[in-house]
Amino acid sequence: MNTLASSPSTHTAPPVAEATPQQLKRDLRAAETRKRLGALALIAPLAIFLLLTFVAPIVFLLQRAVENPEIATTLPATVAALARWDRKSAPPDQAYAALATDLTRAKDDNTAGPLARRINTELAGARSLIMGAVRAMPLRDADGKALTPAASKAALIALNEQWAQPDAWQVIAKNGSLYSPYYLLASLDLKQNQFGDIIQADPDASIYRSIFGRTLWMSLVVTLCTLLLAYPLAYWLSTMSERRANLLMILVLIPFWTSILVRVAAWIVLLQSEGLVNKALMLSGLINSPLELVFNRVGVYVSMTHILLPFMILPLYSVMKSVPPTYLKAAVSLGSHPFAAFWRVYVPQTYPGIGAGVLLVFIMAGGYYITPALLGGPNEQMVSYFIAYFINTTINWGMACALGALLLAGTLLLYGVYRRFAKVDTGIA
Repeated sequence: MNTLASSPSTHTAPPVAEATPQQLKRDLRAAETRKRLGALALIAPLAIFLLLTFVAPIVFLLQRAVENPEIATTLPATVAALARWDRKSAPPDQAYAALATDLTRAKDDNTAGPLARRINTELAGARSLIMGAVRAMPLRDADGKALTPAASKAALIALNEQWAQPDAWQVIAKNGSLYSPYYLLASLDLKQNQFGDIIQADPDASIYRSIFGRTLWMSLVVTLCTLLLAYPLAYWLSTMSERRANLLMILVLIPFWTSILVRVAAWIVLLQSEGLVNKALMLSGLINSPLELVFNRVGVYVSMTHILLPFMILPLYSVMKSVPPTYLKAAVSLGSHPFAAFWRVYVPQTYPGIGAGVLLVFIMAGGYYITPALLGGPNEQMVSYFIAYFINTTINWGMACALGALLLAGTLLLYGVYRRFAKVDTGIA
């Protein structure tokens, strides 16, 4: 018994099976998947917010710029009847009967208004033409029966002789699709003729290229003005102690805490004929009569430069603060002139700040609306003014979205150019 008690235990733990390479790979993939899902869960609220507030509106903007549903949905039978029409000769009699059927349904559904507005954008006087025909619907004979195609043609022409002309029918025929480049072409002073070919718009309607050119020019001038003012100020701030620089930076950031309307109103008070600026100039003897500084381009430039100046200072200051001052001292100690050392050694190191500030200010200036509208005259209104006009006044969402889409395309193009030059400057392939 003593021998049995003192003998070692015969029970041992089972050996642990070694993990195979396949099992290790599966465990690694599972761990990586859990890590990715955790990261996605953390950024999901932000991604959903950006999707709803940024991506979705842009998609709607691009879609609405090419949508053309008024004619296709309101006159489907007429569009089908005109499918094989050569758009030169008189429309077939079946097209008149189909038009009468479609207009009768539009009268019952109250959809004739958008149709009339859409056709009127391409054919002056089409609104009264369409609404006059809608009021006469339905077309019936003395027995209350539907008219034949020939009788429908005669009845519509009797209502308005313009139905005998091909103009209105050509507009209907070429806009039979749900999507059309009409608004995009119009925003570029182009249009489609009756056969669908792209041609130059009429001189009286060719205004949008000059508006885009004016927008680009005014944005460029404001950007250059802010750069000329912000660069020495940012350099001066970067040479100060941190405490003094932070104190003066508060003054730079004050415009962020003031409403744009308040700032524009203040400039109206300062720049008007009886304002402080004109009074100071007259008291100093520099001028004999007040200068016209408001409701023209001068006032717009002054106000926009003041409002956008912080957006140029901040990126410049952040870059200049990281440039070691010893570089300039080393260049001067090696015999370089101080100005040459500044231009050849210091300025190239601030190119990233210049590029970021110029891009930010130029893009923001291109989309400005309040300042040109309040301080400028008719010749100072930019693209944003006409976008607001089409949305609020004429309720032409297609044209507003087309102008907005072109403005967005220009912004993306500018950003692509900036990225290209930034890669070249930093040596990134």
